[in-house]
Amino acid sequence: MKRKDIFTIVASGLLTLLAACTPTPHDVKQSEQEAEIYPDYKDVTIPVNIAPMNFVVRDAEAVEVKAGNLTVSKRGGNVQFGIRDWRRLMEENDTIEVEVTALKNGQWTAYKRFCWYVVSDSIDSYVTYRLIEPAYSVWNRLQIKQRCVENFDEYALADYNLQENRCMNCHTPSSQNPSLSMMYVRGNGGGAILNKNGHLRKLNIKTPDMVATSTYFQFSPSGRYIVFSANVVVPAVQASARKRLEVYDTASDIYVADLEKNKIIRSQLLSDSARLETFPTFSPDGKYIYYCTSPKVELPQNYKNLKYVLARIPFDEASGTIGTQVDTLFTERSVCHPRVSPDGERLLFTVQDYGTFPIWHKEADLWMMDLKTCTMDTLKIVNSDMSDTYHSWSSNSRWFVFASKRDDGLYGKPYFCYVDSNGKAHKPFCLPQQVPTFYDDFLKSFNAPELVRGRIPFNAVDVANAMKLPAESFE
Repeated sequence: MKRKDIFTIVASGLLTLLAACTPTPHDVKQSEQEAEIYPDYKDVTIPVNIAPMNFVVRDAEAVEVKAGNLTVSKRGGNVQFGIRDWRRLMEENDTIEVEVTALKNGQWTAYKRFCWYVVSDSIDSYVTYRLIEPAYSVWNRLQIKQRCVENFDEYALADYNLQENRCMNCHTPSSQNPSLSMMYVRGNGGGAILNKNGHLRKLNIKTPDMVATSTYFQFSPSGRYIVFSANVVVPAVQASARKRLEVYDTASDIYVADLEKNKIIRSQLLSDSARLETFPTFSPDGKYIYYCTSPKVELPQNYKNLKYVLARIPFDEASGTIGTQVDTLFTERSVCHPRVSPDGERLLFTVQDYGTFPIWHKEADLWMMDLKTCTMDTLKIVNSDMSDTYHSWSSNSRWFVFASKRDDGLYGKPYFCYVDSNGKAHKPFCLPQQVPTFYDDFLKSFNAPELVRGRIPFNAVDVANAMKLPAESFE
């Protein structure tokens, strides 16, 4: 007998044995209740290219799941789909009915069906994020990683083991382009690491007149410029058990950096000594800089009076000049992280009661402004009773990712939300993991997720080598 035939017989025997070990539903009780599954993937809209939506049925001794014409039977509660079967399921269906039948305490129960609504609007294939311990420390054992959302592949872009446990943050692509991005490595000898087609430059984006180095930034549409804020950031541990940490700025100004000429572009309107300016971003056409600004208050005693409004100022990308007219767009609540959709139609931002650091604010929510009509959507279907913030758009403007602490109020996880062509937001879903119980055991928060059209062309070793370079100065 040939070796190939022997392997075939053995493999067939193992499959038969495994099938025999999985209980088959019998004497099934029909329930009008929904199955308790985690993550909550019930009645969500998903992109055709998403990774398998594996989930766990809590406390199940065995489970059978029928999703369209695909059936998965498992001992225990973990439901995992094969990648090829899942791809076929996505490509052949736009509405998938899912029926969960679970064995609990010796009784098989078929639960109320739910649906997956598959849309042809693909999401960008990668997401980057910072993994951080959600404790009282400002940072410790940080990693910046990229994950393919079409499968479960993950790669390190920066790692604390190679950076003397430094602070690392804000990896951001230019217009979701993996070939142009930047991140920060902080501390003595640190700098901004600029990626252009995999070639890394180390930049010192600070001049003597600035209160601090570059903190929050975004690229211009051409990629030639970044707009950034220079912030003096102060973390303060709270005495109240309801508030673990408050972070605020004692000073912050906004500048534009020309990455070709290593030159800083300034405006007195963006560096007013009586105000705080932060979280700048360009409009997709490069004609405006959107940002958040607040009058200074006495800190720390009056930090609850720190209220940021949403504003914008013109910018001419051809000449690299900042305009002279400031428009105030929103004053209802304190605003953070404005981000304009790539098609220029919608502005997504975080609102909270006060301050500038929403991840420790339970009331922090996402709101969306229609830039044509100036109408506001409070995104009730998206938000939770915990912090929802740190969002970024997909390149086709149909999806955004954000960090949410809705599960336990402590650990942030990346959630994806579909925005249809009419501007309607749909129920969000958590980034799928290969092992459904992954989030139960993972002790890091997913911070500042950014969608990217492809894989970033460098790794953690490249960043460590770039840190050995002399930093390029700006004037």
